[in-house]
Amino acid sequence: MHPLRFGLKLSQAATLDTLRSVWHVADDSGFDHCWNMDHFASLGPDDGLDIFDAWTLLAGMAALTSRTRIGCSVTGNTYRHPAVLAKAAVTVDQLSGGRLEFGIGAGWAENEHTMLGLPFGTAGDRADRLEEALPVIRSLWTAPRTTFTGRHYRLIDAVAEPKPVQSPHPPIWIGGTGRRRTLRMAAEHAAVWNSFGGTPGQVSELSAVLDRHCADIGRDPSEIRRSVQIRVPDVLDDLADQVRGFVAVGVTEFILIVSADPVAEAERVAAVLPQPRDTARP
Repeated sequence: MHPLRFGLKLSQAATLDTLRSVWHVADDSGFDHCWNMDHFASLGPDDGLDIFDAWTLLAGMAALTSRTRIGCSVTGNTYRHPAVLAKAAVTVDQLSGGRLEFGIGAGWAENEHTMLGLPFGTAGDRADRLEEALPVIRSLWTAPRTTFTGRHYRLIDAVAEPKPVQSPHPPIWIGGTGRRRTLRMAAEHAAVWNSFGGTPGQVSELSAVLDRHCADIGRDPSEIRRSVQIRVPDVLDDLADQVRGFVAVGVTEFILIVSADPVAEAERVAAVLPQPRDTARP
């Protein structure tokens, strides 16, 4: 059984002061990881909120923390060419001294693609892109040169230096619940599968699908950690009950989302977590 680990997550729709404060709580108070999300505009009816770039924020997080692991939960693959994303990830891994957790998913926010003129397509199209992007990124992180010819991406003798601090590369978190495609990709590439929440029963069912994909390709399913995201409730006893329910179905990674009063919520949860630990490696 993998150890239980807890992280904080805050939207980019926050002031820089609030973001910095939450990062410091994560770094100083025993959280194993700290996360942002990847969007270019707010998703609700108020589309005038300030939204900062996720990967630039991660570079800032790397510089302003020293212990907690950091990541984006999750990067939308359709927003960036995989070679651009691989380079950003290496930069953050280097800046952080090897503390990057690499979260990625197929992408889903149609409004952002429309306003930016990015190809959106069907869910299958986006899964196709992610299926090509994952081996491209892994190759750029590990191979001297990368040549790849796919339907969506083409690289010719591409050089990508430096390599990540972490060997062979940062842990890949694949987020999504698609039984046929996403969970298959998680079986092939992921160190962690992120279920985006749901009930323990739903997570258990999807986890069993992931196990079957692992069996199909000959991978030990116990190698893949299971994770969920939980919004921090008003009553911490409710949070403890939720955590116990997910632990019972094999979840060991918890991303706790703070939103209404992010710094206060982070501090409340920090008060019941263990003291800071050495989490420089997963």
